[in-house]
Amino acid sequence: MIKSMTGFGRGHFLADGVDILAEVRSVNHRFLECTIRLPRAYGFLEERVKKCVQQVAARGKVEVNLTIQLPSSAVSTVSVNLDMANAYCTALREANETLQLQDDLTLSTLLRLPDVCTVQKLEMEEDVIWQDTEVALQEALQQFLTMRQTEGEKLRQDVQLRLQKITENLTIIEAAAPAMQQKYYDRLYQKLAVLLEDQCIDTQRLVTEAAVFAEKVAIDEETVRLHSHLQQCEQLLSAEEPVGRKLDFLVQEMNREVNTIGSKAQNLDITKLVVEMKSEIEKIREQIQNME
Repeated sequence: MIKSMTGFGRGHFLADGVDILAEVRSVNHRFLECTIRLPRAYGFLEERVKKCVQQVAARGKVEVNLTIQLPSSAVSTVSVNLDMANAYCTALREANETLQLQDDLTLSTLLRLPDVCTVQKLEMEEDVIWQDTEVALQEALQQFLTMRQTEGEKLRQDVQLRLQKITENLTIIEAAAPAMQQKYYDRLYQKLAVLLEDQCIDTQRLVTEAAVFAEKVAIDEETVRLHSHLQQCEQLLSAEEPVGRKLDFLVQEMNREVNTIGSKAQNLDITKLVVEMKSEIEKIREQIQNME
């Protein structure tokens, strides 16, 4: 199935105070480039996220943003060292008896002293965090994939219409080619006959030379190869695997054959058809740049 390299998806998980938001977006890129943005404390999730992205995307510059919020009770505890606080209190009051200062000792003062109050982060199991994160991520990836498939189908239909137009023009060119070649031969023969009318030249030799030159404007080989490229494009548009690179190569070959036909053409009508074909090929090339 043809997929676009442009897509976006969002997933959300909310339960028991756990709030996780996942967003996935992508733009065109020659290869698959995945950038993961998430809180530093959850860096262990990066490789798992990349593997999930690789399952749904083969090309494109993909950016994944993860916002993870866990309940404060689940990530940290606060404790007071009563022995340390008592020691501070005793020492300060003994000092006060000597210094005769105003006793303004309060709880808030004690809590600001070193080692009295500590905040300890609790380590949640990585697998537990990943299970919740994966729910949000998979929802985002599914929306992301659906959008890429929808856009890809539009690209496929547009390219097929343009391939059909090129095929129609090619059929007209093939029908006109024999007459074009014969007309070129006749014109060339007449010019040679005029130029060599005062010389003893064998008529058969004149015919042969004219035929040799006329053969140089023949486009049979180019039209056959172009038909082959068009058929291969049609087949690739029905393939299941990513075909963007293959189509890009075929479009280059199609453009080469059409250019050769145009350079050999000795007919204004054929030249006009060639210009139309080149325009369609360029539009196909632009569309293929968006295909995975």
